[in-house]
This record gives sequence, C-alpha cells and structure tokens, in this order.
Amino acid sequence: MGTMLYQHGVFLNRCFDELNLTDPGLVKKIHASYIEAGVDLIETNTFGANRLKLSKSGLAGDMAQINRAGVRLAREAAKDSILVAGSMGPLGGDLVGHGPITSHEAQQVFEEQGGALVEAGVDLLILETFSNTEELLIAIRAVAGLGDVPVVAQMTVGENQETIYGERIDHAISRIAQEPAVAAVGLNCSVGPSGMLSSLELVCRVTDKPISVQPNAGMPRRVEGRQLYMCTPEYMAEYAKRFFEMGARIIGGCCGTTPEHIKEIVRAVRSVSKAMAQSAVPAVAEVQRAAKPVLRDLQPLEARSRFGAKLAAGESVTMVEITPPRGVDVTGVVEKARQCAAAGVDAINIPDGPRASSRLSPLVTAVRIQEGAGIEAILHFCCRDRNLIGMQSDILGASAIGVRNLLIITGAPPKLGEYPSATGVFDMDSITLTTVVRNLNRGVDIGGNTIEPSTSLVVGVGANPVAADLEREIDRFRQKVLAGAEFAITQPVFDADCLFRFLETIEGSRIPIIAGIWPFTSFKNAEFMANEVPGVVVPKVLLDRMSKATTKEHGRALGIEIAQELVAKIKDAVAGFAVSAPFGNVGIALAVLGKVDVGVV
Repeated sequence: MGTMLYQHGVFLNRCFDELNLTDPGLVKKIHASYIEAGVDLIETNTFGANRLKLSKSGLAGDMAQINRAGVRLAREAAKDSILVAGSMGPLGGDLVGHGPITSHEAQQVFEEQGGALVEAGVDLLILETFSNTEELLIAIRAVAGLGDVPVVAQMTVGENQETIYGERIDHAISRIAQEPAVAAVGLNCSVGPSGMLSSLELVCRVTDKPISVQPNAGMPRRVEGRQLYMCTPEYMAEYAKRFFEMGARIIGGCCGTTPEHIKEIVRAVRSVSKAMAQSAVPAVAEVQRAAKPVLRDLQPLEARSRFGAKLAAGESVTMVEITPPRGVDVTGVVEKARQCAAAGVDAINIPDGPRASSRLSPLVTAVRIQEGAGIEAILHFCCRDRNLIGMQSDILGASAIGVRNLLIITGAPPKLGEYPSATGVFDMDSITLTTVVRNLNRGVDIGGNTIEPSTSLVVGVGANPVAADLEREIDRFRQKVLAGAEFAITQPVFDADCLFRFLETIEGSRIPIIAGIWPFTSFKNAEFMANEVPGVVVPKVLLDRMSKATTKEHGRALGIEIAQELVAKIKDAVAGFAVSAPFGNVGIALAVLGKVDVGVV
C-alpha cells in the first residue's frame, strides 16, 4: 500500500493511514488494482493506524474512525469476493527494556486498534513487520479476546536469519506459534525473495501451523531521489513458486510489490498448486475401479527395449541429454545423437518443454533420432500441456511408433517459461500418469477399456535428492515406485553426500537410480545453476572452485573435471549417468563420461 501511494505522488512525510478519510478514492483504487491481479485477500490501509503512531501526526483522536474507514474501503473494493485482512504494525517505539513504552500501555494500544478493525468487519487480522518478539506476543494476546477472528502473526528478519535484536528467526517463530490465538505465522519485509527463502527453510522446521511469506521486491535503491525496488515480477514469481513448494500457503509481497508483481505471483503459484494437487488421482482410480479391468502380465523389462535390457541385467547405463530444436530442422540434433552412438552411449535423453519452453515435439525428435542415429531415446513426458485424453493418445502413439522408454514428469508451470499466458493443464501428475502407463502396459486404458496389444514401455520418473521439502519428495518417490516406476533420473547432482543420504533413505523402495550430471561451463553458469534453477543445490566449495577459472577454456575444463570427479565418487552407488550437454555441446558430455579427450572438446 505504501509503495503504491508513493507512486501516486503521496509524500513520505504524510500519514498514509489518514488517506482513508482524506482521499478514500485513491485507497480504494489501489485495492482494486490488486484485486484485478487475482488475489485471495487484501490488507486494509491501517498498518500504522495505532494511537501512538497517529499521535505523531496529531491524529490519535481519529484512530477508530481511520481504522473503520480502512475496513469499509477494502470491503467495498472486495465486493464480498475477496477476504479483507486488518493490517496492524508495531507501535513505532520500543518497549520498556528497550525504550519508554510499558507492556501494559502497548497492550491497550493494540487492543484499541484491533477492536476497531474487528468491529468494522475484517475477516482476519495480520500483525506484520514486527522485529521484537515480545512486542508481537503482547499484540497477539491483546487481540486474542476480540472475537472469533483468525490472527496471522508475522516477523521481519534480516539476511542473517535473525531479528534486529539478534534472535534467530526459527526461535522467535516457535514462540509465536505456541500462542493459541495464532492461526498462521510468517515473515514479511526487510529482505528480498532470496533472503526470505533461507529464513523460510528454518521456519518450516519449527511449526505445523500454516506459514505466510511476504518479501520485499528486493532491496531498495535510491535513484534520482526515489526509493526503487529492483526485483522484476518474473523474479518474484519464481521465488513465490519456491515458497509454495517449501510449504508456505499465504504468499504475497511487501515493500515495492506492485500489482504487476502480484499478478505474476498468482500465475506461478496457482500453476504449481494445481500440479501438486493430484486432483485427477481419485477420478482416474474411480474409473478404473468401476470398469473392473482384467490386467495382463507385464512384458519382461529386457524385452521392451535395449535400455530396459541393460537395466534388467544390472549393467551401468549412460545417456546424454539433447534438447529438441526451436524450429523444424532436426539435422543438428540427429548428428549430435550419432556422435553419442559412435562413442558408445546407450540412449539420448529428450526433454519435453524444459523450463516451460516451446520447442519441436519431443516425440518427433525421438523418432528422428532413433531412425537417423541408431540409438534409443528416453522420451520425457510432461503432464503440463495435455489433458488426460491427449496424454494417453500420445503415449499410445509413442509405443506404436517404437519409442519405448519414457521419463514421466509433472512439469514446470507455464509462467516460468517463454509463454507465461499459456494455461497449465495438469490433469494428472507424474504419480498418476505412472499408474496409467503401467496399466497400458498391462492392456487397460484410463477408462477401463481393454487394448490389444498392450503397450511395451519402460517407465521412468524423476527424483530430487536435494528437494527443499525432502520428506515430501521421498514420500512422492515411494508413491511413484508403487505406481509402477522402473527407473529414476535425478535432478543434476553436485553434492555426493546428499545423494548418498537420499539413496539410503529410499533403500526400501529402490529401483535403478540414474544420476543427473551437469558439467559447468563457466563460473557464471555455476552461479546460474545455484541461484536460478529450481531443485538444484550447488555447494559453495564448487562455486569457489569455478570462480578461479581464468579463461573460457579453463572454465569448461574445470567444469568437466568437477563432473568427472563426481562420477567417479558415486559410480558404485547408481545405475548410470544422465549427462546434460550444456548449450548443446555433446562433446562436453562425452568428455565427462570419458568417451572423448577433454582437449578436443
């Protein structure tokens, strides 16, 4: 609210809360702009509308009127379709022990403002931007007896995961979460998305209550006399998705967050929420139960493909990832596949719209590679872009045309790619689709209809040994195995110890695990992988090592060396390696696998 009022020309020395009385049209207009962005709730323009703060502008006597007007304006903008949260901030002065305000006086002030907001009809109260845990506890207890109104309690935290008083954020949140009146706890203000992600990871460990996250749009910079926040809407949206995946369920923004930022956050979070909801699982299962199909025996793994035969025999497999072209010319990718085949690589990994990009059909690419290079393809199959009918149709087509190896993935939300307005379908997730493919291999389709002959597909899934929510990742992995997964390819691995711990944890659900390997090409590339690619963790020691590259060639050689060391360290623990070809350079991937000399890359 403060950001938008400032953008509309309101001077920083004005009392923003007073505008509820003096310029209600502007306040209401700002509420409407966020509602148009697609939010579920808005906050009243009452962050500083407590008696102590208002007294600095000579408005202490108008406290109740300002708060009631704030609720009325938000409610008129919401039109009963959006929740209205009463915003309450700290008092603007320190408590005894740090300053002149007594605990008793603080409680009275919070109770006065909270009472005005509740009486005016808010759906919930948000106590936000508190840096003093004791003050927030006083505020919580002050509003606890005001009625059956949920309370969201939020702390502000620095880059060091501590409050300005030196208290660790997880310790502070743990204390707050124990208050019976608190419905949700969270973080807001002070830091940008990256810094808040680190603190969120700590918070998730200490509470089972819903968690809210509202970072600033980066750190402010002073440009020609104005305070500007530099995070783009796309950057905020990417981190919002990570917040959701880590467990946050109330997601928004604080200082610098415009309606444009919120619009992108809404798109990103709702796409990934839909992907994670597994909404189609009960529906598909119900259709299959109703049909009571007769499932045939699976064809032996070794009979389905050469790749399947190596897995069945327990032999180590190697594959190189080649991305489909942006246009229709497959000459280049077929030639690269020939190089891999000649070097003795077992298969070519073909991504399906990586990072929500649009490229040539991966199925067409797979067919052209198998026909033109004499090497099998591992076709990635993404749940994002097709409904369940389209997915089943394409899977039947893949089997009919001779593409026998699938890697089933849920897929990144469209917002993360080049066509952010595209709609994510997500009728099924990877677990559900794995069940569908296994049933197709046993002669039964989604509707319970018998198909003849059965498909003959080797079924793979993804796995992430360093997922932010590792417990959830392990649970989903076990579900994938139960659904019929026969091998798994991990996200790029950079930390061998993390991989070993993951393998130990899933010991009871083991299928062949193929380690994803990404060879760095430069320090910049290593930084990108560390900071911009979801689901990837790059140890600082590797970043420090890559930072010492002095030339382009040195950086590439160093990246290959690091990848080779990792391959050597984990080779006895995995079933093989899926090596990416950075920027399409298959020579780098072949060098990592020891198929060509580093000097010729």
